[in-house]
Parts: sequence; C-alpha cells; structure tokens
Amino acid sequence: MSTEYIVLLPGDESVWERASESERLATYARHEEFAKLVTERGMRITGGAELAHSREAKVVRGPLDEVTVTDGPYAESVEQLSGFYLVETDDLDALLAVCGLLAADEAIEVRATVPSPEA
Repeated sequence: MSTEYIVLLPGDESVWERASESERLATYARHEEFAKLVTERGMRITGGAELAHSREAKVVRGPLDEVTVTDGPYAESVEQLSGFYLVETDDLDALLAVCGLLAADEAIEVRATVPSPEA
C-alpha cells in the first residue's frame, strides 16, 4: 500500500528575488528532473505548487467568531516555505534518494501525511 508524503521546500526568498533568469531556469530544470525521476521510479506526484512570497501571506488567529488576520508569514525567518510536492509511493527510501536532487543547496523535509479516516 502506498503512502503519501509531503516534500517541503524551504528557501531564502531574497535569494530567489535576486536570482538571474538563467539561475531561475536552472532551478526549474532541477524540478523537472525531480518529477521525471519520481515517475521513472514508480512514484506518483499527486500535487504540489510553488508558493507566492511570504509577504503576501495572511496569518489567521482566534476562534470562528473572533478571527483576527495579520499580514506576513507565520514565523519571522530568513527561510520560508517556498513550495511543496505531494508524492505517493510505497518506497520511502527511493523518494528520499530522489529528493537529494532538490536538497543540493538546502535541506528539505519529507513527511508522511495522515490518511483520512475514510481511507
């Protein structure tokens, strides 16, 4: 039975904003290679996205009828969550090996998702 894992991609947003077009294209090419390797090894990407800059984030706090909303990321940090993949596989070791392609510049986090009670 396959498990779904989230591959969390942190990044320094200021580095990305300063990156040249060729540096950005090289990063996108690495992600295309990641997707290709995942598929070739029998895994399946079920979702994922590049995220907008954290300055566009909204932080929501409070109970339903007393919600407060503030601007900016949840945590003040140089690194922010820049994107993610959802990958379905029954071979975590293979996924971790392929994730090395994305972890060349900074560490990434891979975590299993919790299956819904209906599953």
